[in-house]
Amino acid sequence: MSDGAISVTGLRKTYGPKNAVDGIDLEVHRGEVFALLGPNGAGKSTTVEIMGGFRKRTAGDVAVLGVDPAHPTREWRERVGIMLQSTSGSSVLTAREALHHAARLYPNPRDIDETLEVVGLTEKADAKPQLLSGGQHRRLDVALAVMGNPELVFLDEPTTGFDPEARRQFWTLIESLRDQGTTILLTTHYLDEADRLADRIGIIANGSMVALDTPEGLRSRATDAWVSWVEDGAPRREPTPTPTAFLRDLLARNDGEIPRLQITHPSLEDVYLDLIGAAQAEAAAESDEEVAA
Repeated sequence: MSDGAISVTGLRKTYGPKNAVDGIDLEVHRGEVFALLGPNGAGKSTTVEIMGGFRKRTAGDVAVLGVDPAHPTREWRERVGIMLQSTSGSSVLTAREALHHAARLYPNPRDIDETLEVVGLTEKADAKPQLLSGGQHRRLDVALAVMGNPELVFLDEPTTGFDPEARRQFWTLIESLRDQGTTILLTTHYLDEADRLADRIGIIANGSMVALDTPEGLRSRATDAWVSWVEDGAPRREPTPTPTAFLRDLLARNDGEIPRLQITHPSLEDVYLDLIGAAQAEAAAESDEEVAA
């Protein structure tokens, strides 16, 4: 069996003159959790909808579990779960009824009560849908996406509206699915979520992939740490690629304890913001050049 769950080459989606997705290449391995990050309007949801068979592409090649999602079969649908940004908000069914209906569509569905429990909806299982909060509707969307025990599941911003406890319950669910061999592609705006769950991360800006690496690999792109302290009553903060040597020099010119001394290494969020900022600055410069021409 091929190692590739998803293979994307030269993916493009245009709307008039605008490239919503602009030449993305991507390989997702079987059994991995892959996180797709980027600002609003970067092309994340469009990419997920194309890979899930819900939107036509303009150009490029896409294979998901060996099938072109532009020509899905029932058998393929049974192997793939998908949660778009909103799928249950207009439902007239209770959570239990929605999952019971979904279970009938699959040959080997999950247990309904167990699924309600892992997404934190046991107490709201029989509540009318209009009585569910936005976060509870998102939990139901997650439950519907995994109800068929899919080999591959797409989750588009799954924890939007979740409280901290619900987000951690969701993380436990994702980790259990990964342990069962499920391939997961998720989009998220939460950097801690991607750092916790993802084996690899792709960052999209302006429809293009600007970085693709492991969380640790992305963090290693930032070379400077920050050293902060108080000197002569004033706060100081300086970047340095060699914090140990910097600290040695700082200790040499200070007697005793250094007030509020702290060394901060770059976070995934720092690297993400730098990459997005650079991509947006490049796009703005290209736009200015086109106007000038």
